[in-house]
Amino acid sequence: MTFSSEQLLPGTQRALLHCIATAQSEGRAPSLVAAVQRQGRTVWSGSRSCVDGHAPDNDTQFRIGSLTKTFTAVLVLRLRDEGLLDLDDPLEKHLPGTDVGDVTIHQLLGHSAGLGAEAPGPWWERTPGTLRPELADVLGEETRMYSPGHRHHYSNPGYTLLGALVEKVRGASWAEVLRREILEPLGMNRTSLHPQAPHAGGWAVHPWADVMLPEPAEDLGLMAPAGQLWSTIDDLLRFATLLAEGDDRVLCADSVEQMREPSAPAEHGDWHFAYGLGLQVAHIGGRTLIGHTGSLPGFLAALWISVEDDVAAVALTNTTSGLMIGGLAADLVNIVAESEPRIPEPWRPLPEVDAELLALTGPWYWGTRPNVLRMASGGGLELAPLQGAGRGARFTAQPDGTWIGLDGYYAGETLRVVRNSDGSVNHLDLGSFVFTREPYDPAAAVPGGVDEGGWRGLGA
Repeated sequence: MTFSSEQLLPGTQRALLHCIATAQSEGRAPSLVAAVQRQGRTVWSGSRSCVDGHAPDNDTQFRIGSLTKTFTAVLVLRLRDEGLLDLDDPLEKHLPGTDVGDVTIHQLLGHSAGLGAEAPGPWWERTPGTLRPELADVLGEETRMYSPGHRHHYSNPGYTLLGALVEKVRGASWAEVLRREILEPLGMNRTSLHPQAPHAGGWAVHPWADVMLPEPAEDLGLMAPAGQLWSTIDDLLRFATLLAEGDDRVLCADSVEQMREPSAPAEHGDWHFAYGLGLQVAHIGGRTLIGHTGSLPGFLAALWISVEDDVAAVALTNTTSGLMIGGLAADLVNIVAESEPRIPEPWRPLPEVDAELLALTGPWYWGTRPNVLRMASGGGLELAPLQGAGRGARFTAQPDGTWIGLDGYYAGETLRVVRNSDGSVNHLDLGSFVFTREPYDPAAAVPGGVDEGGWRGLGA
């Protein structure tokens, strides 16, 4: 039996509509538009408005604020993948003269460079970027809040520096590089530096009365890489597919996966949220969501993806505050993932058998702890405890016959197959730990040796 994912069940659709209708009403938002994507296809969208007949659609632009940072991070990762820089490089190596040149590119991407959260001077989100014509005007005199690398401290000026880094290395403006390297390849024709009709206007809603005030929409100048962009539901869902799967035209799957890994300890007491490289990582409702939220005066935006469920949601609104946009987008993901769980792909055998690799599979013992080694799809290996939680990892083959851990406790560690003189396997060496075919196998090179008396009962 086959299954079509193009339509959601009526009950799920109504739950999604109820969710955004409640958010717009209780959050007193002038307008709101949202959509859900599953398996790369938009399966639901909906909108609400305070003006009958003027609800936005999937092609209406809203300002997306700090979601812009994820685009900037993708551009930086592209430079790394091309060998033009290393994430551990100090900023000074590629962008000299900033007075914070000792911080690394990795620290800037993950907001652990210790820089201030905001630019000095008047509120940068509501004033023209011409008030901050140089990087020194964005950083100010008191640039350091904390020592680099010690903690997560969100920094908008940090992403201004990353935008300047992109410009320096590419020899073109951040906006031009963005258009050429992300927007055009992904077909994001409705994402732009400045609003293009049809677009929403930004509003502030009075906290104690049902009245509104228009918000200015300033060009942020050098701060653009931190929050300038305008986009639509449809374009952001295209971007979500990149963040979930990778796309060799823009950024490969391995680099996208690296963006999703937490890069620094979470804020004190905030154990449900972390930050990767230009991506927020949240644990909400028993799910791990990756994406980003954004806000600028007059606008709120959120994009969340559950990679495991293959569900993404985007929500955009034109109000300064009052609506928890990140929670709304997360709720949309959870409604679909829980109401209509992902249908697994059919199991299929491998196209061919690697007999030598197959011989390594099965139970292995670290001391007396049973583990199992399995062949993974794509030619890798997976090591996991036979029962319960514990140390494990996926491994990928290296040219010299060893294996490197990709995740978990053994991430980056080397797995070696140690053989006897006749070619038979003696044991597995994993970061100095010895795994044997039997618990403390006396025929294997167990550190410390194995008692010659062997296993015994209480009365022995």
